[in-house]
Amino acid sequence: MSTPMPLHPVARADRRIALVGAVALTATLALAAPATAHAEVEAATPQALAQNVTLSFVSEAESNTAGFTELRIVLPEGIAPADVTLGEAPKGWKLKATSDGYSVAGPALKTGVDAEHTIKVKQLPDAKEIVFNTVETYSDGKVSRWIELPNGTAEPEQPAPVLKLKAAASGAKPVGTSPSPTESTTPTPSAIESEAADTGSDTTSAAAQADDNSSTGVIISVVLAAVALVLTGVWWLAKRRSTPSSQG
Repeated sequence: MSTPMPLHPVARADRRIALVGAVALTATLALAAPATAHAEVEAATPQALAQNVTLSFVSEAESNTAGFTELRIVLPEGIAPADVTLGEAPKGWKLKATSDGYSVAGPALKTGVDAEHTIKVKQLPDAKEIVFNTVETYSDGKVSRWIELPNGTAEPEQPAPVLKLKAAASGAKPVGTSPSPTESTTPTPSAIESEAADTGSDTTSAAAQADDNSSTGVIISVVLAAVALVLTGVWWLAKRRSTPSSQG
């Protein structure tokens, strides 16, 4: 039986490079994972002035230590809290109308479980898109606000759920006391936005979350810089070790 030949220094260096690269990639993805969480809304019939439409909301979990206990939704102009009924929701969760929308809350979900619920609205407004500012509360008291809108070319870090609507069907008309048609219905200042100024703990939570996002970017940069230094060192060492054998 032949004895396996020992790996050439260059081959050993290549193996080290592959291993270091894999570890660095895993670490980078792990650090970046929390930034992928988001809140979304979809509609069974995304069309202006459509009636009895079911809207589906999904809030992705971003906490590693607590579960959702409440979602608060600000309704856009043209949808009144009284025109909303709860469809599906986590077990034990109930809907409660607020001055500018509604909240749906109940027993804490398990850590890492997304919060999903549906509502039925009497009629969608006559608009090209509607925004649903969303505030998420966790069992440990953490509050996450998804209320940002695009500003120029900058992408918001915590964008509000936006539902784009098709043009109204021919002959469709507003029912009840719907507002006059507009090209885009956006949320007006509400209790959700004023709470940040009135409640110190909520402001601190929002600021801390922003700091966490900034820290994540710094950590990823440091990891990538360290990997680059390690790969450079490994390449130099492999080249140095392989030089005598090539001369001989």
